[in-house]
Amino acid sequence: RLTATPEIREANFSTLPGQLSKGASAWIASVGFNRATSSDRFFSGLADLKGGASYRLGVTEDLTLGAGVVYDRALLGYSELFFQPTKIPLQIAFSGLMGANGGLKYNANVLYRPSQKWEFRLDADDLSQRFQVDWRLLSGISFKVAGNTRENALSAGLTLSQRFGSLFTFADVSVDTNNRVRWTLSSYLARWQFINQGSEIFTNSDLIYNFTSLSDGHSLRVGYETRNSQDSLASLGWRYRSPARTFDGRTLWELELGYGFGSRGSGLIASAATNVLPGVVMRLRYESISVLSDSSSFRLEVSPSFNLTPRLTPSDPNIERLRNEGGIYVQPFLDGNNNGQLDGNETAYAEDMQTLLRVNDQSIRNFTPHLTSTGLFLRLPPGRYRVDLDPAGYPIDWKPAEFAYGVEVSAGGYTSLPIPFTRSYSVTGVALDRSGQPMGGAKVEAVPTGTGKKVLSVTNGAGVFFLEGLAQGSYNLLIDNQPTQPDILRINAKSESLQEVTLQQGR
Repeated sequence: RLTATPEIREANFSTLPGQLSKGASAWIASVGFNRATSSDRFFSGLADLKGGASYRLGVTEDLTLGAGVVYDRALLGYSELFFQPTKIPLQIAFSGLMGANGGLKYNANVLYRPSQKWEFRLDADDLSQRFQVDWRLLSGISFKVAGNTRENALSAGLTLSQRFGSLFTFADVSVDTNNRVRWTLSSYLARWQFINQGSEIFTNSDLIYNFTSLSDGHSLRVGYETRNSQDSLASLGWRYRSPARTFDGRTLWELELGYGFGSRGSGLIASAATNVLPGVVMRLRYESISVLSDSSSFRLEVSPSFNLTPRLTPSDPNIERLRNEGGIYVQPFLDGNNNGQLDGNETAYAEDMQTLLRVNDQSIRNFTPHLTSTGLFLRLPPGRYRVDLDPAGYPIDWKPAEFAYGVEVSAGGYTSLPIPFTRSYSVTGVALDRSGQPMGGAKVEAVPTGTGKKVLSVTNGAGVFFLEGLAQGSYNLLIDNQPTQPDILRINAKSESLQEVTLQQGR
């Protein structure tokens, strides 16, 4: 079945964050402190311990319930509900905190999508209620109506997303009954990007040029922002994003350096961010000028993001997505002793993986690959997949035991796919007839004395042959089905990858 056309099926799984499959369960815990600010100390004292723990259980495929406790100066009860029926395009999420001042603090979200053209959303908490209706008029054109009881306002807006040749444009504009206008415009053309967003309070515009066709590498940015129609700041900056990325697609390193000048003065702007530590996002930013202030500021941001689910790496922050998805852990390795296992003295092969691997006849770039020093993680929906190996990506002088694999992916974990490569040997030389003359067009064969496949080559006009893809073992050598001198070829772990030999038909 590995040679059959890959089976393609539409993925159908839950997209409601927090929902679990039937019988699945999870513990969630959090703890922290409040920090009392102090003008003379950067790190002030910690006080007011806060924390909580809850247990979540998938009661059915459609319903997940949770309960727990929260401590915030008092012990409070906590409950949650996630509901997404399989036959109705409805999603409901509810969480409530009971015992706060004798009342209930809650957060509820309802989403109903009856068709591709209509979407109804209702969000509510103990402070306000909000709704939004989206209507897709045409391809790339949508109309929306929204309301908010906290601001006592209704709004209407239009969204446009279109491509005109190589120009892609996204625009969103809305106006409410309080005469407030909000807009966003984003356009891409080749390596140029223009972004403009604003409201009745602020505007922010950026023109970016990327030196590569991708979002990583070097880029230049020209920006202009205003506040309250009085303060403004223009800036010119350089940015670098490393090509290496984390499991979820974030760049490992990002550096920015620029200079700003505006109504409050001028000065340096710099920042650095990294995701190199698994589960930790770190960002450092320095500003000697901003649109609202001429005072220097220094900010350090550290954001933990852990996923301690078994069989999953701790660097992926999209923990809710991983509940419904699985993946393949592909581990090519150089199998020096031909036992099909990665032993302690053997090395993994993690080079040129994008050339080596294809999944369902598609590039692995389509499946969010995450490369490590020991293998490759591919995040995939549950199902059956075919993995093919392209000879263009083979390590030099090595060949795989199999050329294609069938893999079954289950939700919640990675299916391991070890791919052993065994040493591949080549033999070249000249084939001679009984009188010692080169034989053009002759068939030279290496036939294993035990199990295995024979390898053959046809000589050119000068009698030169080339036998490749030989494994360790002993071979009988033949020219046009006749024994040769020498008649036996022996290959072991100490043999050279390329050997030269002159063969002559036996007398």
